[in-house]
Amino acid sequence: MPASVVVGTQWGDEGKGRTVDLLARDMDMVVRYQGGHNAGHRIVVNGEAFALQLVPSGVLYPHITPVIGNGVVVDPAVLLAEYDQLSARGVDPSRLVVSGNAHLIMPYHQELDRLTERFLGKNALGTTKRGIGPAYADKSSRVGLRVQDLLDPKIFREKLALVLHEKNLILTKIYNRPALSAQDIASKYLDEMAPRIAPMIGDTVTIVHDALAAGQRILLESAQATFLDLDHGTYPFVTSSNPIAGGACIGAGLGPRDITDVIGIAKAYITRVGAGPFPTELDGELAELLVERGHEFGTNTGRRRRVGWFDAVMTRQAARLNSLSEIALTKLDVLDTLDEIKVCVGYEAKGVHYDHPPYHQSVLHEVTPLYETLPGWRTDITSATKYEQLPSEAKHYVKFLEETIGVAISVVSVGPGREQFVRPT
Repeated sequence: MPASVVVGTQWGDEGKGRTVDLLARDMDMVVRYQGGHNAGHRIVVNGEAFALQLVPSGVLYPHITPVIGNGVVVDPAVLLAEYDQLSARGVDPSRLVVSGNAHLIMPYHQELDRLTERFLGKNALGTTKRGIGPAYADKSSRVGLRVQDLLDPKIFREKLALVLHEKNLILTKIYNRPALSAQDIASKYLDEMAPRIAPMIGDTVTIVHDALAAGQRILLESAQATFLDLDHGTYPFVTSSNPIAGGACIGAGLGPRDITDVIGIAKAYITRVGAGPFPTELDGELAELLVERGHEFGTNTGRRRRVGWFDAVMTRQAARLNSLSEIALTKLDVLDTLDEIKVCVGYEAKGVHYDHPPYHQSVLHEVTPLYETLPGWRTDITSATKYEQLPSEAKHYVKFLEETIGVAISVVSVGPGREQFVRPT
């Protein structure tokens, strides 16, 4: 059976968790394939909000096997806290399987993340300071500790001693910070957390392929989004892994032919957290209105998101990078009160027109967005249960986006609830 990928098409916060929750009802397994607990997925079920960071969004369905793939970096303390919170709210997370090849976020990763951001000053990248980047850096440097190392205390302590010697030199000699204790770290990870995490650890590559062979349907869930991709995003203001659909093969251990469709998630406007270029960014009263109506604050960090008009230039590029087969459009209802709505259909810089983002970052920082202006609908659409019930202006907006991007829009959310969506005919 096929595997499907869900990927953000913008700078994150598009509503991937909510869309995964919608699609998961028809799936058997949901696999998170990259990122760490810097990603927050908010899902509203029967008026009750769940904020997930590491556990795949499909965990809210009792028939789903949630899997954390090898491409994820795992903070075991966060994982256990999330596990306990779900249990306390009546959700059974015991089906969760964590890849033994996933890498661990260690205390020195978090400390170095904080210190590096502070050292960069005005050039800071705007990271969540949760150790994600340093953990991926150690993975690439081949000095990282993996989840499977929790099962072998001897190996864990040997690896920790080796890498901590270098990290402590950096902390003490460069940043004038106290050295970290290998014994304290080992005690916390091996004595306190490993016994609880051990039953979750598994060979997720085999589990995923066995599920496909048995005819089960698999949904692959990204964190972050296309333009936070390490290779294809607005570097250096990006994450430390590959959220694009191609990253699903690496982060879950699948081959390209195992994936048959890619669902892109796009917000009806666009947001960004932290630093970096943002051609359609808004300010003033309109920006505050969208922030207020869209509740545009980070699920994990609480940081206010920057907001702007929908950028079809970016979304066309996302369609190419991910081979999108369809798009789920979220938060259309946030635009309900506007008299008119703008869509960026192109860029211009120094007399040159761009239909896709310019490859050179200096040009991207200087582009002027070219807009088409569409009429608003000034109608509350949150009670719509069928696409036909939407105002004609709202349907025109959806159709315009679909034609401008060149990818079919298959789902439109009209509110935050699990059932608040309509499907264009």
